[in-house]
Amino acid sequence: MSARRSGIVRRAVRGAGAGTLATGLMSSLMIGAKRAGFVGDMPPEKITATMLRRAGIAHSRGEQDAVAAFLHFGFGAAAGAAFGVIAPKPLMVRLPAGLAYGAAIWGVSYMGWVPALGIMPPAERDRRDRQTVMLAAHLVYGTALAVMIGPRVREASYDQEEGALD
Repeated sequence: MSARRSGIVRRAVRGAGAGTLATGLMSSLMIGAKRAGFVGDMPPEKITATMLRRAGIAHSRGEQDAVAAFLHFGFGAAAGAAFGVIAPKPLMVRLPAGLAYGAAIWGVSYMGWVPALGIMPPAERDRRDRQTVMLAAHLVYGTALAVMIGPRVREASYDQEEGALD
């Protein structure tokens, strides 16, 4: 594997790990808001329930919750991997980029594919409290992702004359 490709893979793996942890933090905010009565059914649960129902898969509430958690953390890891590859190096730039990334994920999801698939209404027609919490949770995700991903690891360069990595 080339040194350049190896660096991209390292950044993606680092981003996936940071995305998983950031998903845990955003989920904590979501769970706290649900317990306080702000969100009703959480979107990951609504999305999973709809998809399982449409696929004709019988499931219990516990199975649905387990699948929802798995898919939510998987989505967070995949989004983190993508951010890991493109993240700017300096924290002063990476932090606002992370906030924008989290907001973009919220927008593409709650004003894009989720209503397009008929799972939930668009954000502007959904419960204000739920969408406020979801936007805040995605901003937490983006901020945590930007901080935890750290600066890009210096990629080793390939010495063509020597045929070795330095």
